[in-house]
Amino acid sequence: MSKFHVTTQVNGDEVEFLCDPRETLLDCLRDKLNLTGAKEGCGTGDCGACSVSVDGRLVCSCLMLGVEAEGKTIETVEGLADGEVLHPLQQKFIERAALQCGICTPGILVAAKALLEKNPDPTEEETRYWLAGNLCRCTGYDKIIRAVMETAAEMREAS
Repeated sequence: MSKFHVTTQVNGDEVEFLCDPRETLLDCLRDKLNLTGAKEGCGTGDCGACSVSVDGRLVCSCLMLGVEAEGKTIETVEGLADGEVLHPLQQKFIERAALQCGICTPGILVAAKALLEKNPDPTEEETRYWLAGNLCRCTGYDKIIRAVMETAAEMREAS
């Protein structure tokens, strides 16, 4: 089977890779571009560990083919920080111990950033609903929800 040449933008950088038409975006990000933040937890789109933003839309990269990335703008957890400066969500997750093993954390951070971009003042119910597609087996969800809510409040105050 022939490989496809894909040109896309990932975390602000123009990138190119060759992929089999059956390879998932998750596999392409991890194996072709060495962006290993997104994790494969389930391979069926049920856990959210592989969440990325594609053209501003939150997607499970295990359900999208790499060839579908052609011409798209993709944001992964690696693109959250600005160099050595962590995104406020990343900083708050550390401060509030809203992570443990780290498998789910990248997907939750990407999903939380997408939420705050869409709604900078979410209610707790909206936050829980938005993050419902991200499963965490270690921390429970209260620390995660608190971290997102506090980050939202701090980001609103700063702007």
